[in-house]
Amino acid sequence: MDSGFYAACAGLKAQTQALEVVANNLANLNTSGYRGQAPTFRSLLVSAGGAESNPLNRAINDFNVLGGSRVDLGPGSLERTGNPFDLAIEGNGFFAVETKAGTLYTRNGGFQVSREGELITGDGDRVLGEQGPIRVPSGTASISADGTLSVNGAVAGKLRVVEFAPGSLLVPQGGSYYAAAGGSPQPAGGAYVRQGMVEASNVNPVSAMVGLIAVQRHAEMLQRALSLFHSEFNRIAADELPRV
Repeated sequence: MDSGFYAACAGLKAQTQALEVVANNLANLNTSGYRGQAPTFRSLLVSAGGAESNPLNRAINDFNVLGGSRVDLGPGSLERTGNPFDLAIEGNGFFAVETKAGTLYTRNGGFQVSREGELITGDGDRVLGEQGPIRVPSGTASISADGTLSVNGAVAGKLRVVEFAPGSLLVPQGGSYYAAAGGSPQPAGGAYVRQGMVEASNVNPVSAMVGLIAVQRHAEMLQRALSLFHSEFNRIAADELPRV
């Protein structure tokens, strides 16, 4: 007998995973440089094995599962802070950061100077320049649009700002960090560093809330479908099986 039980079960699992993605977007509304994620789905066909499938079977049993998520690379708004070590990137590009997991990339330019005189992120990871970690001598710091750091008029280094080829897969690593999966970073050509500013999250709070409500409703619908299938199975077990 055709049954949509497994389709509803897989659909509920996919919506639960999608709910986690949307909830993570909402949790990072105020995370500087955060890039929103959108769930992607792929189709599983009941007739993929070559078996005959009637229209009703396809309507009930063909279903989707979560295929992963993609990162929205759209820009966030730039907010002025006045802090000389708060940096934002206008255009495509990411700051390179040295972490325990290797080199990662971020748009969150809320930097500071460590006790050792190195430029670090809010998490304490070292910001990379073209020649390695950036060291900041004491004095008045100025950072130009191309990422060159000058202190009291003397050049102290240049920030490593990179970009990725269109279609490159960026994998979130928590917060506003990203890793490049199979993509080689290249020097950012059309990116400009803005001193005294940070980039806000690019998540639209209204759209995120609407998406959250939609996913919750889909999950509730699938939960009701599972309950109906379960009740029908119990009825068949109680009424039909004793006659066999």
